[in-house]
Amino acid sequence: MSRWKVIVPPVIALGGLLVCATASFGTTDAAKATKQKCVYCHEKVSADKAAMKSNLTGAGKYYSEHKSLDGYQDKK
Repeated sequence: MSRWKVIVPPVIALGGLLVCATASFGTTDAAKATKQKCVYCHEKVSADKAAMKSNLTGAGKYYSEHKSLDGYQDKK
């Protein structure tokens, strides 16, 4: 019984850490391909996919047309 008291709390903590860490990072293919955060291509981040398509920045519009950010000039 005492062995469970030592093993269970770290397992629960590790599980919680994994769940929270995966939710906080972008997991879309575009984010992985460009190695950019979501806010580079979107003005606001939302769980609604339709809202994400409608709030694109210049980089997001370029990516949606070319499927790559190669050649994109960031306007400053």
